[in-house]
Amino acid sequence: MGGNSTEADISIKSGTVVYQNLDKTKYNAYCVMITGTTWEVINNTEKHTIDKSDFSFDFNGFKIKFDCVFNAIHGSPGEDGLLCAYFDLLGIKHTSAPFYQMALTFNKKDCLSVLRDYDIKMATSFVISKGETINTKAIADKVGMPCFVKPNQAGSSFGISKVFKEADLLAALDIAFAEDSTVLIESFLEGTEVSVGVIDYQNEILVLPPTEIVSDNDFFDYDAKYNGKSQEITPARISAIQLENLKAVAKKVYKVLNMKGFSRSEFIFIGDEPYFLELNTVPGLTNESLLPQQSRAAGISLQDLFTNAIEMALKD
Repeated sequence: MGGNSTEADISIKSGTVVYQNLDKTKYNAYCVMITGTTWEVINNTEKHTIDKSDFSFDFNGFKIKFDCVFNAIHGSPGEDGLLCAYFDLLGIKHTSAPFYQMALTFNKKDCLSVLRDYDIKMATSFVISKGETINTKAIADKVGMPCFVKPNQAGSSFGISKVFKEADLLAALDIAFAEDSTVLIESFLEGTEVSVGVIDYQNEILVLPPTEIVSDNDFFDYDAKYNGKSQEITPARISAIQLENLKAVAKKVYKVLNMKGFSRSEFIFIGDEPYFLELNTVPGLTNESLLPQQSRAAGISLQDLFTNAIEMALKD
């Protein structure tokens, strides 16, 4: 847990919930905090430095090595593939998807480009990189107003703005560029917003009961996600045909991207059709987070959810 992005605090909360809910009769578990070049095992008040050559540490004269890593790092380096590639090189099992899938889905622009070839419905988008000449009229003409301006690679809604008029685009781009050097601008889709977890559960691809998002703010931003400024209704208040369509497209996205482990995708309904927004490969696992809500609605306890993730990783 931890990480090098603005999501580090959320990751620590997620990692703490995971640690608290692990079955201690099955596993000897340790909390590993990663912050920049500092990698440490936190054991009560003690700290032990991780040997990066083999991801081990010394404890009371013994060398402790890990059979499996439960990845609860949101953002870099846990969600963008860097750590997963490192663990793959060392032959250490981990609960996330392969490093390529992690890198692909973390890059919103590239993920949308892949899924577009599989007829997944999505918003109209415009991509701009830092240093490029910004033509606000061209952006507004393509995506319309209002629109969303978001960092291409960031999570927890950091750096996202809803823009209502062309004159406000430059300020929104500055906010997004503070998080990433590439920014994605998307057309506004008006409809019911849902978030749905898809996981590898007992060797089957399982679509969890979706959550309907009703934000008190203009959209499901950081404040709405983590400070109670939204209603999160699980299961979502959608029709049978909407649920059927959602489950089909959510599973299709998971399979097309060759995912493993956890995922949580965001959609907005236009009529009965779900439009894809993005996919998270290390979704929040705090007590307030959506995936734990959905697993409970499916009758899966957090201990069972986390045990399954570890068992699926170990048998892979």
